[in-house]
Amino acid sequence: MTTDIETDVFEEHRPVLLGVAYRMLGRVADAEDVVQEAWLRWSGADRSAVREPRAYLVRVTTRLAIDRLRQIKARGETYVGPWLPEPYVTDFGDAVPDTAERAVLADSVSFAVLVVLESLSPLERAVFVLREAFGYPFADIAAMLDRGEAAVRQLAGRARKHVDERRPRYEVDPAQRRDLTERFLAAAADGDIEGLMALLAPDVRLVGDSGGKAKAPVRVMESADKVGRFVIGAARKGLSDVSFRFVEVNGGPALLVLSGDKPDSVFQLDVLDGRIQAVYVIRNPDKLRSLATA
Repeated sequence: MTTDIETDVFEEHRPVLLGVAYRMLGRVADAEDVVQEAWLRWSGADRSAVREPRAYLVRVTTRLAIDRLRQIKARGETYVGPWLPEPYVTDFGDAVPDTAERAVLADSVSFAVLVVLESLSPLERAVFVLREAFGYPFADIAAMLDRGEAAVRQLAGRARKHVDERRPRYEVDPAQRRDLTERFLAAAADGDIEGLMALLAPDVRLVGDSGGKAKAPVRVMESADKVGRFVIGAARKGLSDVSFRFVEVNGGPALLVLSGDKPDSVFQLDVLDGRIQAVYVIRNPDKLRSLATA
């Protein structure tokens, strides 16, 4: 039987467990399922033998996430168009007061990094998440994964090299990203192509994720001219009863577009040297459900 104390212990660590599971899977619903399964394991465990509940729960969650990720990869599902992670509401608030630590957490959950993590093996991804996002020592990660420490170091080195080689450079300053997002929205709403072009880097990329369930580019768009004209054209077509709301997802400000009270899309920008380097647009309705109450 689970007592109120054990329930409180689990709830205390739930945000960390969800953070681990989401970074492993890139899918909110799957992450929540994994955390629920971790709760079932916790409630049925001999907790008198657990000296460090957080370490125990992170180990269980990580292993469950590895299993879930292997199942997803084994199914070999074909996704229509570019894939982006499901938007994950993040609000570090006073829980993470240190600026450097906030930057690390924001980076580890960003769209740019999570897209790259999709190409890692489940074990590489687990090691990367535990080491880079949560700062676990190699010895602790080795114990969690039942691997030797030397093997874990090799996995970490491969994963780190892979991510560094493939992820684009960007800045995580939320104030700058919010400012450019507001200017981006204003230029698009006014049909100001010149104003919009001034915000875009020459080699800007637009990645649209619809999963074939809404209108969005089926390929990544590149160049300021193509991206600028697409955004202006989409804004001109408009939506009925449209409204906008700023939310924090994946470690940074994002623009939630609503049609009526229903989420229609999420826009988020990557910024470098004061220019927009990437525009992420998520329109897959399955990935917007968790934002209905954001």
